[in-house]
Amino acid sequence: MPATVITPTHSPAAARLLVTLSLACCVTFAHAATYIVPTGSDVIGRARQVVTGAEDTLSDVARRYGVGWEAIKLANPAIDPWLPGAGTTVTVPTEFILPNAPRAGLVLNLPEMRLYYYPRVRAGEPPIVTTYPVSIGRMDWATPLGLTQVIAKVRDPVWRPPASIRAEHAVDGEPLPAVVAAGPDNPLGQHALRLGIPGYLIHGTNKPYGIGMRVTHGCVRLYPEDIERLFRYVPQGTAVRIVDQRHKVGWRNGVLYLESHPPLDEQSARTLTPAVRAVVAATANHSAQIDWDTVERAASEMRGIPVRISH
Repeated sequence: MPATVITPTHSPAAARLLVTLSLACCVTFAHAATYIVPTGSDVIGRARQVVTGAEDTLSDVARRYGVGWEAIKLANPAIDPWLPGAGTTVTVPTEFILPNAPRAGLVLNLPEMRLYYYPRVRAGEPPIVTTYPVSIGRMDWATPLGLTQVIAKVRDPVWRPPASIRAEHAVDGEPLPAVVAAGPDNPLGQHALRLGIPGYLIHGTNKPYGIGMRVTHGCVRLYPEDIERLFRYVPQGTAVRIVDQRHKVGWRNGVLYLESHPPLDEQSARTLTPAVRAVVAATANHSAQIDWDTVERAASEMRGIPVRISH
């Protein structure tokens, strides 16, 4: 089972920091990846190929390597997600273009269903980012966009479902109590970060197989082991930026990449205009020969994997 990804560095201080972060999660199931943010680069990580065992599902592979359900399916459209079979080569999408947002605090990109944490940079150390797969609000309970902050950190949270959620569950024949006590049956898990947007949390879950799906009532869910780690490191008052960037464009070593994800609404999938605009914006101050056929293919396939689009 892989450990936290550590990128090569010539800085002893940075190496010590990343080793500390790695040891903090080495006994967990999922492994959120921590990377040094290279100067002048927007792309982190590398996609990997793994071979499934006889009992594996894509959900198992996703959790093992710190990715979400939709991400692993999109990266492997020809593989049966429940019965990939022993010896099947699976692409694990562990390469990411950083969102176009300030690299500070928490940045949540909704179409990607991924959270990025940029801790405060310490003197003498390079900037780093840790990234986590998440679940977000479904179509009728959309997670809101905008800038907020972590206003409280709660261990063993108690859930008080609002009347709207209790009514929904009652219609489905699954009535909820007014208060759900902390414990293994609590949908919030064991750790929660309360946001400045009333009623919204970043929290764990008692149903980890749903990470990487649009299944929540607007809150942001992480694997239990990931929220435990995030809870430990994120201070109260940390800025949280929630963005909608389904087409991310970024540079690595002078080469431009495009990473496309399904939109939050089906209507947006019918046009390539947002992808074209993102590429044009990225090349406004850089000279690059763009392969527009590759741009069209990547934007249409929406596999969530960075694709080289410049020569």
